[in-house]
Amino acid sequence: MNVFKKSHAFFFLSLLFAFSSCYAQKNAIVAHRGAWKKNNLPENSIASLRHAIDLKLPGSEFDVWRTADDSLVINHDAHFNKLLIEQTNYADLIKFNLSNGEKLPTLYEYISEGIKKNKHTLLVCEIKPSEISKERGKETAIKTVETIKKLKANKKTCYISFDYDILKQIRAIDSKTSLQYLEGNKSPKEVKVDKINGVDYHYSVFKKHPDWIQEAKENKIILNAWTVNEAADMDWIIDQKFNYITTNEPELLKERLKAKK
Repeated sequence: MNVFKKSHAFFFLSLLFAFSSCYAQKNAIVAHRGAWKKNNLPENSIASLRHAIDLKLPGSEFDVWRTADDSLVINHDAHFNKLLIEQTNYADLIKFNLSNGEKLPTLYEYISEGIKKNKHTLLVCEIKPSEISKERGKETAIKTVETIKKLKANKKTCYISFDYDILKQIRAIDSKTSLQYLEGNKSPKEVKVDKINGVDYHYSVFKKHPDWIQEAKENKIILNAWTVNEAADMDWIIDQKFNYITTNEPELLKERLKAKK
């Protein structure tokens, strides 16, 4: 086997190992919009991401929008400082700072920080459905994946979305990356047909459809639940042995996991 073939074989084995590692996780904590709450940091800020990494959490989630001039930015809501992100240029958005003085981070800046001194934390990238058109949402997905690959962060990243077509678009351009669906209206068997690796639903969906938990495990579909903030709900999810638990309270979830050992 020549050097070129060896390098490609190693690359694909690494991706396979990355997916296997995602599935092998049990009750792994994902900080929702970073670890922000305890230290009163802005959600989706670089500071909240860095704190999640410093806590050595298994995952940290963030949200991606695309501006009117095609900049990819990190923010949860469709609006930033009362400006609709999809209809506003980036230069106009950064006239306003986050509460800690940071400017609204671009995806490039956010991922660049996320791969620094990070051996533990998966970057969980939520691509927001476009409020303009389905096609724009799919274009945003393509640009997001391209940026993450450019930064060589694809092995540290998985993708989630409420828009099923966004996930299918990502699968069309990347056969290996880990994808999780958020909406809660498809069974694990249904998502498996479309080569979606995981169901990442509000915990109440799993209480309504408890059979989906076993169905996911039997079909090797990743189980993730959001946004689990109360101790009683944490305990219930922990007992079900999910792969991931997404929370605004990572410190509390750490305590509950210790108590359940």
